[in-house]
Amino acid sequence: MRVRSWAVPLVMALVSLIAACGLTSGPTATALTIYTARPTAISKNVITAFEAAEPVFKGRVRVLTLGAAELAERVRAEAHRPQADVWWGGTPQAFDQAARAGLLSPTGSGVIDRVPPQFRGQDDLWLGEMRTVNLIFYNNAMLGAARAPRDWDDLVAPDRKGKLLIRDIAASGTMRSIFAALIGRSYARTGSPRQGYQFLRALDRNTATYAANPNDLYLRIERQEAPISVWDLQDILVQRSKGAHFTPVVPASGAMMQLDGVARIKNGPHGDAADAFLEFLLRPSTQQMLADRSFQLPTVPLPRNPLWLNGIDLREMPVDWATVNSHEDEWIDYWIQNIKDRS
Repeated sequence: MRVRSWAVPLVMALVSLIAACGLTSGPTATALTIYTARPTAISKNVITAFEAAEPVFKGRVRVLTLGAAELAERVRAEAHRPQADVWWGGTPQAFDQAARAGLLSPTGSGVIDRVPPQFRGQDDLWLGEMRTVNLIFYNNAMLGAARAPRDWDDLVAPDRKGKLLIRDIAASGTMRSIFAALIGRSYARTGSPRQGYQFLRALDRNTATYAANPNDLYLRIERQEAPISVWDLQDILVQRSKGAHFTPVVPASGAMMQLDGVARIKNGPHGDAADAFLEFLLRPSTQQMLADRSFQLPTVPLPRNPLWLNGIDLREMPVDWATVNSHEDEWIDYWIQNIKDRS
């Protein structure tokens, strides 16, 4: 039988349309897409465990890793045609904005109930998976404990000039939160960001450069381009477990502790798969694994505390996160336009 000349292109176009709509089937078809800001080593371990527990997903989970701020922008950009099912890793501000924009949908109530109410977003549209601990760290091959900074204000001392490396702010949800909270310290007293901006100008003077991404930051600190930085405790401990010469410092006035969340993306192509992953991720057994192996501080109550936590005296810096988060975009935009590399 002769095939008409237009038939093959038409069939190929239909196959492409079906694939784009997520209707392909078979053992290699994508069954779950996750956008994550989690370090690759951590997300890979979780996905491996998830596929072992749910063999139907083996080899069919697609993961895209981005900075938290970049990830939030991507979810917003895809609002009219979501490409992912799960958003894993981000700040409360980013999730709250997405919830208000109608970009999130709740997962099953049984999963939601595992997370204490104080660690959930409005209407349970996103869930705090863990608490981040943002603090100071230094390369102990370059700097002894006696000369290491002990509090946030030590970072702007004149003798620290050129001694800091900072993760680039704009693309990093972690760094945006840290800088906004540093401004928030004086804003709580004065109602103005002016003193906070002055602090960040002094910090900019002492900063040798801004690293493009977390891996770039770790590499530069480890190869001794500068000894001091600020970042998330979990990632610092992960790098130290791999041999990095990193020592964390809980500032005397306290570390910044905030929720890091996870959510189901509304109208994602694989909603049932999203629910299955969230059910697995927020199981106490999975969170215990993350606490023990990956230095995570979960919100889900655990059978026991991880051993690594016993050696760290965690003190929380008081932060009015509602106020800080409401001003974050304004304050960070000012820093980008008026402070960065101008001091």
